[in-house]
Amino acid sequence: MKQSGNPNLRANLVASLRNRKQRDQLREEELPARDEGGLLVASYNVHKCVGVDGKFDPARIAHVIREIGPDVLALQEADTRFGERRGLLDLNWMERETGLVPVPLSGVSKAHGWHGNVLFFREGVVRDVHQVKLPGLEPRGALMTELEMKDGHVLRVIAAHLGLLNRSRQQQARMILDLLSARDEQATILMGDLNEWRLGDRSSLNSLSAIFRGMPAAVPSFPSRLPVLALDRIMSNRPGLIERVRVHDTALARTASDHLPIKALVRHAAPA
Repeated sequence: MKQSGNPNLRANLVASLRNRKQRDQLREEELPARDEGGLLVASYNVHKCVGVDGKFDPARIAHVIREIGPDVLALQEADTRFGERRGLLDLNWMERETGLVPVPLSGVSKAHGWHGNVLFFREGVVRDVHQVKLPGLEPRGALMTELEMKDGHVLRVIAAHLGLLNRSRQQQARMILDLLSARDEQATILMGDLNEWRLGDRSSLNSLSAIFRGMPAAVPSFPSRLPVLALDRIMSNRPGLIERVRVHDTALARTASDHLPIKALVRHAAPA
C-alpha cells in the first residue's frame, strides 16, 4: 500500500466507525424520483449467496433486490468459481421473485452467468450481447449488452468483475476500452465489482477514465458490515448520464453478502 493512498483509507475508516451506531436510525439519502426516461440501475456482488453469517441463502439476495427495485441489475459471483461453473440462483425463480428477466447467454449450460456475471432487466428488448473473457490469472469476465428500453431509449450496459491483482485489472480495463473503441459511440454505463479503491496513475480507474468520464464520487461498499472500500462502481461515458450513486445500506443487505449493493439513476439515454 503506498503512503499516498493511506489518507483516503483512514478517512473512510473513521467515517464508517462514526456512522456505525447510527446506521439503523438514519435513512440513506434517497435517489431522485424516476421520471420519463429515467432508469434505476444497480450492481451487487452476491458472494455466491453466502452471507457474512456463513449461510447460503439465495432468498435473502432476492429480498435485497426487491428492496432496491432496479430496472437494470448486474450481479457478480452468481456462479461457482472454478471447475464446471454452476449457477447458484434459479433464474426462473428470480424472475418470479423480482420481476427481472436475465439477459440470455450462449455457451453456458449449468452456469447462470458469464464467469459469474448475470445481467437482468425489467422491461425492454435485448439488441445485442457480447460475452467477454477478460485476461488475467483468475477466471474473470464481462457482459456487454445493448438494451432497448420500453420507451425506445437505448443503453449499452457493461457488467464486469475485475481481478484481485493490479496487473490483471490494468489488462482487463484496456480490453474493455478496446472493445468500446471498436464500436459505435452511444450512451454506455459500466458497473460491477472493479476491485479497485486506489486512485492515481497505477489505478485501473485512471485507465478507464479515458472513456468513462462520468465517474461519480466513490461510495464505500465493502465490507458490508463496516464499508470502507469503494470496490463497486457505476460509471458512464457521458457526463450527466448518471444522476448520482448511492449505497443500498439496510439491515438485510449487511448480512446477505460481504458487499453492499450500489445503485444509481440513469437519465437521457439516446433514443433508438
